[in-house]
Amino acid sequence: MTARRAGRGSRDTRPPDALHRVRVASTRVALISTAIVAAVYLVIAVVVLAIVSARETSEVDTQLSQALARSTAGGGLQAAGTSGNPLWYWFVAADGTELVCDPQTQLQTCTIPSSSSSGLPVSAQGVGANPLTVSVGGAGFRVIGADITPVAYDAAVGTDPATGLPIDEQLTLVRMIIGQSLSGVTSAEGNLILAETLVGPILLLAVFLGALTIGRRVAAPIEEARVRQMEFTADASHELRTPLSVIEAQTSLALAEPRDPAWYRAAFQRVQGESGRIRRLVEDLLWLARFDTTRDRAPAEHVDLAILSEMAADRFTAVAEAKGVQLSVRTASVPLIVHAPPEWLDRLLGVLLDNACKYVPEGGTVDVTVWADGNRVRLAVDDSGPGIPAAERSRIFDRFRRATDQPGGAGLGLAIANSVVSATGGRWTIGDSPLGGASLGVLWPRSLSGSHGSTGAASEPPPPSAPSLPAPPGPVAPPPTTPEPPPTPPMLAPAAPSPAGGVAEPPAAVAVRLHGEPEADPQPLG
Repeated sequence: MTARRAGRGSRDTRPPDALHRVRVASTRVALISTAIVAAVYLVIAVVVLAIVSARETSEVDTQLSQALARSTAGGGLQAAGTSGNPLWYWFVAADGTELVCDPQTQLQTCTIPSSSSSGLPVSAQGVGANPLTVSVGGAGFRVIGADITPVAYDAAVGTDPATGLPIDEQLTLVRMIIGQSLSGVTSAEGNLILAETLVGPILLLAVFLGALTIGRRVAAPIEEARVRQMEFTADASHELRTPLSVIEAQTSLALAEPRDPAWYRAAFQRVQGESGRIRRLVEDLLWLARFDTTRDRAPAEHVDLAILSEMAADRFTAVAEAKGVQLSVRTASVPLIVHAPPEWLDRLLGVLLDNACKYVPEGGTVDVTVWADGNRVRLAVDDSGPGIPAAERSRIFDRFRRATDQPGGAGLGLAIANSVVSATGGRWTIGDSPLGGASLGVLWPRSLSGSHGSTGAASEPPPPSAPSLPAPPGPVAPPPTTPEPPPTPPMLAPAAPSPAGGVAEPPAAVAVRLHGEPEADPQPLG
């Protein structure tokens, strides 16, 4: 059996232009995502900065309110707030003269400001219980004030030039204002802005790279699927166009001038052949379409694969006889149950047998074997055809791919078979057949394996006359004898070797029937 796929050369499913479109689109999406995140980050940064600033300012206001309440209650002046920051006191006399008490002198000395460096702005002298932010000497201050009981205070207003002694003047203080520097708030804001400035570019770079990577990973399969769909449409159109061109040419020639009956018969035979080709292609396309839409809703049953294989082989008896092909079915004497939709398995068997009978030469051999392999059921179809080249085995399941120029088929058969194997939890085994051609096999988890006392079927010796299959290249582990894990998606794998180095063969106790010959009692294959 060869790779019966419609192939028009090696075609990359992701051509450079498709990859370029993926890169451009993913880069554009990454840039847009980064811009959106940058805008959101900026808004969040401003909000966080405002929250931190308001919280720090609120703590300052609380300290000022506590100091004002303590001072107006007769508790004296407080040099520092609860946070340790110094408190400044200003007093306003009845005539508007302003006194400032320096916290560095522990508020022991209050003087009239000699410059505006420590003096309050006029707008701050009337501040009340609601704190106000003002600028004192170029620095931000938070101030709060209240009227006090008039107090007489001797304040130095100057120096006597003759004696050098201070000149005192008695002032009546009627208002007290307490302030605290906002340097702590400004420092907290600066640290936060620095942190946001450092984190922002790193965050945006991470967002850009992440969006670019995710975009490419997500867009690449979508673009690949789109390219595959376009190729599928082009291939289907090509496959349909060829037979339609032949039919059109035959009908045009038939209508052009009268011809003899033999010519018409030959033309009708060619039209019939091309019509059959179109019908088979359309049927395969419809089957694939129905399968893709109903694969999750198809009812699975417990199916005896041995019985189903014999029924499928019966349908190909006439095909094998017409070509002189010896078609045999070998099955174990125990139930070989697989849990899958029976119509899917029947379609799979039909594809494998059709390929084998179609490409095996006249007088060749097709051998179907079904047996238990531990906790699995193995189906193998061997033939004496041209085989499958090792380089083509990884691509024989592509739709419309064939590795032979021999006419017949559109390259959808093995695509259908692969869809069935994938949906039923099977695993492909592909190798060379002892008959000289190809060996296509499928391995499924065995259902109800212990209900018929058949757990030892896999340990029976192989038929002595069965030639061993050369081991495929590379290390291949022997079939496991422990319970199987849940079914995995189908994958290409070489045929599993037996302990002697050959491919595991079905047990000796098998029922053998050569299709096209009279039925006889089951005999060992020899």
